[in-house]
Amino acid sequence: MSLFRFVTANPAGNVLIAFVLLQVTAIAASLLFYDQFRYVSPINIALLLKSMAMIGVMALGVGVLMVAGEFDLSVGSAMTFIAIVMATLVQDGWNVWAMMVLALAMGALIGMANGYISLTFGIPSFITTLGGLLFFRGAVLIYHGPQQLRFEPTPLFRSVFAGEFLVLGVKVSMLFVWFILLAVVLGLILHRHRLGNHIYAVGGGEGAAHAIGVNVFRTKMIAFVICGVCAAFAGVLSTTRVLSVQPGQGAGMELQAIAACVIGGFALKGGKGAMLGAALGAAFIYTISDILILLRFPGYYLDTFIGIFLVAAVILNQKLDREA
Repeated sequence: MSLFRFVTANPAGNVLIAFVLLQVTAIAASLLFYDQFRYVSPINIALLLKSMAMIGVMALGVGVLMVAGEFDLSVGSAMTFIAIVMATLVQDGWNVWAMMVLALAMGALIGMANGYISLTFGIPSFITTLGGLLFFRGAVLIYHGPQQLRFEPTPLFRSVFAGEFLVLGVKVSMLFVWFILLAVVLGLILHRHRLGNHIYAVGGGEGAAHAIGVNVFRTKMIAFVICGVCAAFAGVLSTTRVLSVQPGQGAGMELQAIAACVIGGFALKGGKGAMLGAALGAAFIYTISDILILLRFPGYYLDTFIGIFLVAAVILNQKLDREA
């Protein structure tokens, strides 16, 4: 199969090629100028794998929802609210494992609420979840205030979700392992299960999906719930990693998650996308961030690069759709 056919046949083909080229360039530059650009150092690789997990987990859920033709802009602020509730209850003496289950249940309920409001009242999910973004951003301050909150899980809990182990001299975090496991599970659901076929169907066209017997309302509700659960799980991982939660820590993560999906080949109109693309999109964004940090660029340069890659990805995806 030619390279062009691979790209056009796979939603994640373009980002896979771009990601490989980026890695080859960064590794070559690091080997040539190791003292100035330590990209291949074990410490940097470990940090990169750890950092991409939170936005990656969130992007996987956002990607499933985008395939169904919907958006969720509330995931970042909802993640923070859920994390603060979990940390507060753990501080009050509640079992940390039970509170993790509660956090995931809260994510599912938030996703369910977003889906029900959008689908029942015919409101674009962009507007519904924009309201959710503002609501939970305020709810965080009402519930806890602007102060940082400590999270004190048991050693076993932290080991399971944020522990580290050595692979070829590189510390690999459990955060990254959970990210990969979730990508595999959602990939199997999306690409090998009847539910995944239904999600693609409703994203490709609600009328056609309904005509072949797909329950559009139920399918989209499930996609909203998956997105909410992934946001909650991202909050669990993030809070366990740093053992604290900041009231504004999720700000902007929803846009990065959507950007990761678009860069990864997801169609804005729905019906197209792959979990590999969402994972690679998140990895691509954090690789760019890491390179900028190593080159000592100011942090705000990342937004500029993400904006460029986002627009370029949309243009490329549309071009490939027309030529397919």
